[in-house]
Amino acid sequence: MNAAICEYGAGNVRSVELALRRLGVAVVADVAGADVAVLPGVGSAPAALAGLRRRGYDIALRERFGAGRPILGICLGLQLALDWTDEGGGVPGLGLVAGRAERIRTGRVPRMGWAHVDDRGAFYFAHSYAAVTPSATAWSEGIVAEVRVGSFVGCQFHPEKSGPVGAAYLEEVLCRFRG
Repeated sequence: MNAAICEYGAGNVRSVELALRRLGVAVVADVAGADVAVLPGVGSAPAALAGLRRRGYDIALRERFGAGRPILGICLGLQLALDWTDEGGGVPGLGLVAGRAERIRTGRVPRMGWAHVDDRGAFYFAHSYAAVTPSATAWSEGIVAEVRVGSFVGCQFHPEKSGPVGAAYLEEVLCRFRG
């Protein structure tokens, strides 16, 4: 299996690449042709979306999704896949997943550190915005932690920084994508 990481000028590209390689995944540059496209997270949504547009990844990701080809969104990558994000005064997202990213209004902001995701164990989080979507499949402290719709799987946490439980999560998602 191979994966292309959508580099948009920021993000956790190196740590995602290392995590994928540890699982035996070849990392390639061809976002349109890869077995899996990975939309990494870290940064601001407006800048990330502009970077995706400059590189043509917005179109490639929409085409992949429309064709039912796998996409994994990590943290900001999940938020970018939504219809809208309130970050930076509000900007349209990629529109792959119905919903919006809203600023966290309760608890600690930014929400950083380890937190449990349902009964799956503790994962590492670092975010100030959270998804509000009917496609949520897992939660952490009342916040959407995972979204699955069509060929898209998105997680609000950072599996690449979550040790063995994160590696197991990535392996499970990649196995799902293999079919």
